[in-house]
Amino acid sequence: MVSIMVILGVLGSVGVKKYDNFTHTASEQILTTAVYELNTREKLIWVDMKLSIDGYTKDDDIYTALDTNVGSRLKWTSRPNIGGGTLHCESVSRVLTRKPSSIIEAAKWQ
Repeated sequence: MVSIMVILGVLGSVGVKKYDNFTHTASEQILTTAVYELNTREKLIWVDMKLSIDGYTKDDDIYTALDTNVGSRLKWTSRPNIGGGTLHCESVSRVLTRKPSSIIEAAKWQ
């Protein structure tokens, strides 16, 4: 009986470790996808501005139009600013920087 409990304990501890690894990997993938989403939104706003009657004005205007809410599981440490911010998904976080847009390219989150 004791040996069965020991075996179950070992199996349980291995299972918990694998689950933690799986959760961490999933959170990393969610953050990667969120950065992709931010970059896609930046490009769409930038292209829209370039095609508008006024054309490209300045990076501040693009950032102001950007919705930085990229999902309910993702939280910013504090509201991101034009230079970046720290994005969290559960126990995983990523410090992001934002390269400003210019007349020849859209801003880039990294």
